[in-house]
Amino acid sequence: MHKFTRRQAIRLAAASALAAGSPAIVRAQAWPSRVVRLIVPFAAGGANEAFARNLATKLSEIWGQQVIIENKPGAGGNLGAELVARAEPDGHTLLIASFPHAVNRFLYPSVTYDIVADFAPVTVIGVTPNLMVVPNSSPAKTVAEFIAHAKANPGKMTFASSGAGTSIHLSGELFKRVAGLDLTHVPYRGGAPALADLIPGRVDLMFNVMSSVLPQVQGGQMRALAVTTGQRVAAAREYPTMIEAGVPGFEVTGWFGFMLPAKTPPEIVRKVHADSVAAIRDPAVQGRLENLGVIVTGSSPEEFAKFLQDETGKWGPVIKEAGIKVGGGPQ
Repeated sequence: MHKFTRRQAIRLAAASALAAGSPAIVRAQAWPSRVVRLIVPFAAGGANEAFARNLATKLSEIWGQQVIIENKPGAGGNLGAELVARAEPDGHTLLIASFPHAVNRFLYPSVTYDIVADFAPVTVIGVTPNLMVVPNSSPAKTVAEFIAHAKANPGKMTFASSGAGTSIHLSGELFKRVAGLDLTHVPYRGGAPALADLIPGRVDLMFNVMSSVLPQVQGGQMRALAVTTGQRVAAAREYPTMIEAGVPGFEVTGWFGFMLPAKTPPEIVRKVHADSVAAIRDPAVQGRLENLGVIVTGSSPEEFAKFLQDETGKWGPVIKEAGIKVGGGPQ
């Protein structure tokens, strides 16, 4: 029997360890082996698609495979999410998830996927702040003044939204809850008709995506009181956060992130994460995202998982207390 020297034994052990780990290494190196489908679970032309398109081109360059965007709208993003949850977990089907996916199980009577159990979080691409806006005719110049005015007129003041269950709607519901206000929700079919009633003062308040309303605020068509993020936003640094304005516990962000089916091999999740963060932080891509009102993030998978838990923990009680149901019930 051949006897190994100590050095030979060490080399043999190292080679054996490498061989034992080689299937994972091979999988990561071989991926992607074909076109990658990036599922946008909303109709063409929306914010999700804009963010997806900005990243798809760069990821195609990095991966050497085409990244094709597929719009799968329906049921508030549920149909597209279900498609990815049931897809082959080989890294070739990717979801661009967003705020609705953290709250839909509280809003819809039947959701066929679990946003935590059925997905592997990859990274939060970025977050989008909402801006608290009021008509120029409002007596409130600050958040504190608005709260005082609303408390002096219980049940008489309204807040607009672009539809039930959106981050814009839930911002208003959270504001009611933490500030102890009696406000009436007025849902619209989209942000544009809501703003058309806010500007002349037919409704009293709206929380809207900052990139959508900041130009109108700067143009003098309405007044902004605060941003909903936990920190001030560079593009609108003059406006305090809701917490700074005296509403403790109020923080709302829209968000966008990449997710894969739950059983995707960890080494592929890690590679998608690393390459996605590289794409996000490419100066040209980052500049385009920031122009769309995105605060670029690039979180780790673990941070994304914790973020999802925090989001569902925050919004479940708010939705239940407000009795919000999509397609029926109080809104």
